Amino acid sequence: MKEELIYGRHPVLDAIRAGRELDKVLLQRGTRGEFEKEVRALCKEYDIPLQYAPKERLQKWTKGNHQGIIGLLSVIPYYKLEDLVPMLYEREDAPLIVVLDGVTDVRNFGAIARTAECAGAHALVIPRKGAARINADALKTSAGALAHLPVCREDSLNNAVEFLQLSGIQVFASDLKGEKMLHELDLTAPTAIILGSEDEGVSHSILRKSERFIIPQKGKTDSYNVSVAAGMMLYEVLRQRI
Repeated sequence: MKEELIYGRHPVLDAIRAGRELDKVLLQRGTRGEFEKEVRALCKEYDIPLQYAPKERLQKWTKGNHQGIIGLLSVIPYYKLEDLVPMLYEREDAPLIVVLDGVTDVRNFGAIARTAECAGAHALVIPRKGAARINADALKTSAGALAHLPVCREDSLNNAVEFLQLSGIQVFASDLKGEKMLHELDLTAPTAIILGSEDEGVSHSILRKSERFIIPQKGKTDSYNVSVAAGMMLYEVLRQRI
């Protein structure tokens, strides 16, 4: 599956105004004047990530006359967490949400999405910046799960976590300093699970907001791969709920 994109000043701006779902917009670094201001304003208005990139990077995306701007079309729709949570509460099952904090590897992302959908998760939450791009590789790795699992893309994960808690959803994160083991948690209530990046784990600001727990391990390796850890956590949720 080839990446879908649009390029050229008028096509990209027309697509934004028409409400096309764009993953992000790449604007050639050094662009100035009214056009740059218009692009910036439109991306802000339509909540589309804007990145400034060198000309060489744009030329790698297309050999066409891009005129200094490329729009990458989203392969899935995105949802708003504030709209989705009330809908989840209308269902009989307790909400189960997976929050990805800094997971940038596309294959890990796809594997987590696949496991989450199989385990009955209701949504994934990702940050607008610092997350794996949901592209053809992510769709393939998810084995189609991303076609069924809503994804919420949020400006601030800290605000998203606070919103979840205010909505009556308990928030958990794995941490070696946690007091309880994974199997000791009550995961039958509305639950959100935070998964951090491979290198740094869950960010400190979000960790402070979360209830911490431990995934048991005996070996000398520092920690589990994030997609493996996701499988362990989500299986425990599923075990308790079936």
